[in-house]
Amino acid sequence: MVLVLDAIKTDEELAAEAAREDSDGPAFTELVGRHQERVWRVCYRLLGNDADAQEAAQEVFVGMFQNRGAFAGKSKFTTWLHSIAVRTCLTLRRARNRRHKYETGLAEQRLYESQRPAADAAGQALDLARMLETLDEEDRALLVLKYSEGYSYEELADIFHLSESACKMRISRARDELQARFPGHEL
Repeated sequence: MVLVLDAIKTDEELAAEAAREDSDGPAFTELVGRHQERVWRVCYRLLGNDADAQEAAQEVFVGMFQNRGAFAGKSKFTTWLHSIAVRTCLTLRRARNRRHKYETGLAEQRLYESQRPAADAAGQALDLARMLETLDEEDRALLVLKYSEGYSYEELADIFHLSESACKMRISRARDELQARFPGHEL
């Protein structure tokens, strides 16, 4: 009796197989299974709530399916997939922010600003998520992917279509902006 073990395929090999599949075949299904949790986590960190993260993750995998033949192998598959996740989340955040600004205006921000000194004086730590919400969407995404997900500057450059030095500069400026807005908080 001969036992044949299938070697575990890399994401890149599975992506090439998925591109050849007519529908959501085994290679595509395996890729979704491997990356579903991390994609959801990236979406959650960028969007801030479970419902939006679930919706975004679903859209990411729909986008992955629709563009499964577009992965060219120039970067790691995870970098390509997470660039889809970032673009999807940024699109959803922009739509949500436009809707939110239209519905509530600046009233919530004024309320938050008026409460902040009292909270700081009482020694309460500001929630990091609230601090990140004050940043531009792309800067927020850069910080989340760099410090929460552990992406290298090279990977961030691929995802955001920037040079490595531009990524370093934007991350540094975003950190400086947070430090200026929230003095006394260690970042």
